[in-house]
Amino acid sequence: MSATAYSFSVVLVVFLIIGVSSIRKKHHDVNDYLTAGYSTAPWLIGLSSVATNNSGYMFIGLVGYTWVAGVSAFWVALGWLVGDWLAWRGFHQRLRRYSEDHPVNTIPALTALNPTTASSPLRVVSAVITLLFLAVYAAAQLKAGSKALHVMFNWPEWLGAMLGALVVVLYSFAGGIRASIWTDVAQSFVMLFGMVALFVAGLLAVGWPWQLEAALTAVDPALTRWTPDGLLFGLVPFVLGWVAAGLGAIGQPHILVRTIALRSPEDVPAARRVYFAWYLPFAVLTVTVGLYARVLLDGSLIDPEMTLPLMAQQFLPEVLTGMVLAAIFAATLSTADSMLLSCSAAISQDLIPRFGQSYVRTKLGTLAVTLVVLAIALAAPANVFTLVVFAWSSLGGTLGPVILLRIVHAPLNRPTAMAMMAASMVTLITWQALGYSESIYELLPALLVAFLVYGLMFPFQRKEA
Repeated sequence: MSATAYSFSVVLVVFLIIGVSSIRKKHHDVNDYLTAGYSTAPWLIGLSSVATNNSGYMFIGLVGYTWVAGVSAFWVALGWLVGDWLAWRGFHQRLRRYSEDHPVNTIPALTALNPTTASSPLRVVSAVITLLFLAVYAAAQLKAGSKALHVMFNWPEWLGAMLGALVVVLYSFAGGIRASIWTDVAQSFVMLFGMVALFVAGLLAVGWPWQLEAALTAVDPALTRWTPDGLLFGLVPFVLGWVAAGLGAIGQPHILVRTIALRSPEDVPAARRVYFAWYLPFAVLTVTVGLYARVLLDGSLIDPEMTLPLMAQQFLPEVLTGMVLAAIFAATLSTADSMLLSCSAAISQDLIPRFGQSYVRTKLGTLAVTLVVLAIALAAPANVFTLVVFAWSSLGGTLGPVILLRIVHAPLNRPTAMAMMAASMVTLITWQALGYSESIYELLPALLVAFLVYGLMFPFQRKEA
């Protein structure tokens, strides 16, 4: 076995051991499986949230986007970072306080006026939305991991997707969300190490940022333009679109469930500090490494989303290459496991609640969802970036506004909530069909339309029974 395969295998086994070891802490009940008993330390939640949020999207999708767009990709990273910070500052602590008064173990429950009413039509609709788009999102993660393994080991992509699904099922079955959080923490360190290693490789091969800029200009002057070509509405709306993307975290079940798993609302600021201490350098490194790769690999790529695996293969020692591959694979798993658990919860707690109190049936739901997600990953033709950003906008645009209004205790009846979700979804699809998403990320107009609907229907609010 090569040194690359050996180091990759060792890191993967370590993740499995960490995930399975969570079995020592678990209790055999549904709440522990889905929320870790609402007792997780803030530093664990901070690292787990950042690993879950920044996954195949960063390692595969954003790097591939940077390959095509050049330095303007920094606007995507910056906008997302600002929006995410606003969500952490204004929303997450309120969410945890709300969950103190309304104990829930799924995010669709938050959309209902009474989170304990399992038969609420709004909760069922929210669960269907969660299941549909999180399944697509999770499939994108398995697809991203399979791409990396294909480049490194020349494995068929279906084999990499199946390996990822198997690893996720093994440790999720062992400890549920706790296993996911524990492995996320380990994965976050490996992910950051992998990105630093690639940055150092680029720095040694190309030079400092001003030398990188000169090299990019030599490849293609358009790569050094801070304003992307073809923007229909200008730079500011483009950046605001990606700020909205960061705010879209408010509608992401796999992220919100981690906030709910915190010990108390007072732990949110500590989790936030850990989150951004990791996220900020990682985001900057991701785009910078993509720019170095554009110089070093120019002309040798077919698929821009293969950038990081190829760069590691060509410019790092074999042992480090294996660790970078493990970092990429870890990034995809850290998100896929969370999404699979959230999908499982949507089925067992929201769609078929009479089975929801069965610990065994909940775990079987995880297995069933994994098989469906694997099938989507094997069949999906779109690239990772496209899959992720549309799934993200769909969840953020439909669930996000309703959840936000519930958390701040704003008046909201069922017809208004349904109308907001429908209007947002129509806006997302229409915006994409018109070809405007390259100029303004579709989540921004979707959010504006959702709140416009709320404003128009506000005078007609009636108290729900």
